[in-house]
Amino acid sequence: MSAALVWFRRDLRVHDHAALHHALKAHARVHCVFVFDTTILDRLPRRDRRVEFILRAVEEVDATLREMGGALIVRHGDPVVEIPRLAAELGVAAIYTNRDYEPAAVARDAEVKRRVASADFVDFKDQVIFDHSEVMTQGGTPFSVFTPYKNAWLKRLATADLQPCPVEDYAAKLAPPRDNSPLPTLQQLGFEATDLAELKLPTGMSGAQALFRDFTERIDDYAARRDFPAVKGTSYLSAHLRFGTISIRQLAAHAQAQSGRGAATWLSELIWRDFYHAILWHHPRVATQCFKPAFDALRWDTAPDLFNAWCAGRTGYPLVDAAMRQLATTGWMHNRLRMVTASFLTKDLGLDWRQGEAWFAEKLLDFDLAANNGGWQWAASTGCDAQPWFRIFNPVTQSEKFDAEGNFIRRYVPELSRIPRKFLHAPWRMSAAEQAAADVRIGHDYPTPVVDHAAARARTLARFQAIRE
Repeated sequence: MSAALVWFRRDLRVHDHAALHHALKAHARVHCVFVFDTTILDRLPRRDRRVEFILRAVEEVDATLREMGGALIVRHGDPVVEIPRLAAELGVAAIYTNRDYEPAAVARDAEVKRRVASADFVDFKDQVIFDHSEVMTQGGTPFSVFTPYKNAWLKRLATADLQPCPVEDYAAKLAPPRDNSPLPTLQQLGFEATDLAELKLPTGMSGAQALFRDFTERIDDYAARRDFPAVKGTSYLSAHLRFGTISIRQLAAHAQAQSGRGAATWLSELIWRDFYHAILWHHPRVATQCFKPAFDALRWDTAPDLFNAWCAGRTGYPLVDAAMRQLATTGWMHNRLRMVTASFLTKDLGLDWRQGEAWFAEKLLDFDLAANNGGWQWAASTGCDAQPWFRIFNPVTQSEKFDAEGNFIRRYVPELSRIPRKFLHAPWRMSAAEQAAADVRIGHDYPTPVVDHAAARARTLARFQAIRE
């Protein structure tokens, strides 16, 4: 009677799970495992919302498997050691898992495969709709521009690509619990409790489905509302997609089945996600280098004080500061504001995109290397299908356009809450009397701009022009 081991990673759900589905179909007994990876966890701050989010999801996976007659084995250590050891202990014929496309994960999986020569190592596509070389140019090369990629993606899409991978029908094959040992606590993992509960972000599979149900009632308005951070316009599913508590197939199938601009726009955003994963897979060097090699020669400034002001939300530009404070407060940032803040760091402050990317990687609950890298290189004009280097966001006009009433700014920059709307986007323009009336002193209660946008824009144009020449 052959047995298999399903290794859960960034796919923390039981339903519509490719690796679990195929293992249950092929084997008489299936064990499930999750490893709290110390090679990742040891580098994190001891108070990290992501670890708590993962633990809550793991708890729900275990509870659901137990309801179905199985259980989740949990280990804490280096998976390169833990997975081969557990596979040998259980005597399994195969290890099943869903693919991870990040360079470090690819290297990890190759090493695990090398160490378990006595068992097959089988992986499946699960976190994207199309991976590897499934969507290529007519010449057989990877796409580097999104719109042609999207058109090819849609042309290739078939009903079968969106079919779920059911698990429930095979639940009798799940291996029963080996013991009743409780799952580890945050403290046992070496971490402290966070404010995740206070943020009221639903966690685990059930939380993902609750958010998705809510979004399906708003999806028609997605295209019209998604760029305005003060309104409820996005899906808020990014962290759940990152950790796989919901299936990308379920989301894409729903979007594809709907009519209207809202669903089409949201599907396009899901395709962007596939696109950035494809870029990372075909060009792993982008993790540390510019997608466009010529731009590796860019001479970025070194200015720790400016970087620290950006991180702290103290640049003197209200929308930028509100966005950075949203990130610090919630572990999430609205997508429009990710573009605004990234543009500000690279093109107003003149700092290397890798500094900002690393800060987001530390702070974002939904941090995903492919999407984070792709977004930063887009904003910095060094990546694939990037914002043209001569197009530079003006932080004031972005503020006036996407937070016209100032509701978002007032929420996260309360020291500006009494400023009249006409001054809110550029408060340094107020006279001393107007500042006194608004109970704020620019340069004391709130900083003056750390850079002049017009001067910074000229320096950025010169920086890129030097590369062209």
